[in-house]
Amino acid sequence: MESGVKNHASEKLLFIVMFTVTLSSMSILLFNFVLPLISEEFQLTNSQVSWVTSGYTLIYGIGTAIYGKLADRYKLKNLLLFGLSLFALASLLGFFSNSFWLLLLARCLQAVGAATIPAIATLIPIRYFPVEKRGTAMGTVFVGTALGGALGPVVSSLVVSLVDWRWLFCIPLLILFTLPFYLKYLGDEEGNKISLDWLGGGLLGLTVAQILLGVTNNTVWLLGGIVTFLLFILRIRLAKHPFIKPELFKNKQYTSHLALAFFVTGIGYSFFFLSPLLFASVHQLPVSIIGLAMVPATAAAAILNRKGGKIADSKGTPYLFFIASSLLITSFFLLSTFINVNAVYIAIFLILGNVGQSFIMIVMSKTVSLTLPKESSGVGMGLLMMQNFIAGSIGIGIYGRAIDTQMSQAWNPLLQSSNGAIFSNIFFVLFLLHIVILFLYKFKIDGSARTTIDPRTIK
Repeated sequence: MESGVKNHASEKLLFIVMFTVTLSSMSILLFNFVLPLISEEFQLTNSQVSWVTSGYTLIYGIGTAIYGKLADRYKLKNLLLFGLSLFALASLLGFFSNSFWLLLLARCLQAVGAATIPAIATLIPIRYFPVEKRGTAMGTVFVGTALGGALGPVVSSLVVSLVDWRWLFCIPLLILFTLPFYLKYLGDEEGNKISLDWLGGGLLGLTVAQILLGVTNNTVWLLGGIVTFLLFILRIRLAKHPFIKPELFKNKQYTSHLALAFFVTGIGYSFFFLSPLLFASVHQLPVSIIGLAMVPATAAAAILNRKGGKIADSKGTPYLFFIASSLLITSFFLLSTFINVNAVYIAIFLILGNVGQSFIMIVMSKTVSLTLPKESSGVGMGLLMMQNFIAGSIGIGIYGRAIDTQMSQAWNPLLQSSNGAIFSNIFFVLFLLHIVILFLYKFKIDGSARTTIDPRTIK
């Protein structure tokens, strides 16, 4: 291990990270369910109030790459101390907000602080656990992601049923209890003391911001994103100490798995986005029941994530990838074929899909970490986290436009009714895509990875 932290201390640290990630994941979702209340109180349009969540997500996604780069230079404990403290202070600001602009400022500052969490959470398993235990460590971290997704809707509904929606800002304050543990268990290791390419980082952030805005708002932003991306490429080629070394993208193992992660993440967002719409429009479930119907899937993922990590460590990531792909292929096929069955069965099909998606993200995270040289582990994992947000936003945009078509003709020949045909068609396409992904992984990506030298062995 890179640090001298003992094994039992590493395990304690891991569960602290899991708790932190849980609160971070919840903070993304908490306000999704109270937007109508905020809109009514401040007399806002839907597009205005949506910035409470979209602004947070935008900054959060960009920040993961920035903090990942900073982690290659600064102590992890110092970054976490800054990020978590800002997260808590911004939460207090939001609690006392009496105007929309103060509320929006608080959410943006929350995102700036919280962005440290996914970046650092993926690095702790890399720096504090040997390769043979890294899958288990990452699986434990992803438990926090699943728990946050499961608890977010429930906690939000409970809080607003008892008190004012501003009390949602108090929940992230629990994160302050983790600071003493990070200060105790994290080491004092530092990275290279080279100057940071803030211009390059700014161009990267501006590129991502415009891509996300283009996907969710106006395609004109996409043109701006292309321009700043080209400027970013030029910058990293000319800068003495670029924000991202161009050599990182010449690492075929890294780029191939990064591309694969982009597609599986974009597909995986279909569960979070389409499931509530499916329950509401096809099964006519009320909002309160929809939240409960989705809990078993996220809870199952939380329970089984650590087991998935152990499988990756004991039997290898290709073995876990096959399990994950099988679960996802089965889930999408069942959802496409039996879209009109009782909602209880849909909830069961979603369990298969959510567990499969969690397992496949463990595979992606561990595999990508193994392709990175030590000096680029922070920015490399940060880019993985950032592109996951981009993939999710693009996926949601595609699914939203597909649903708007209101297609009534079913593509799945086994579907017995045209009711919910558009949902069936989307799931059928995703079913076919995952078969293609499994084929590519088996015969292209995994095969090439086995014959390529691990870059960590190259000095």
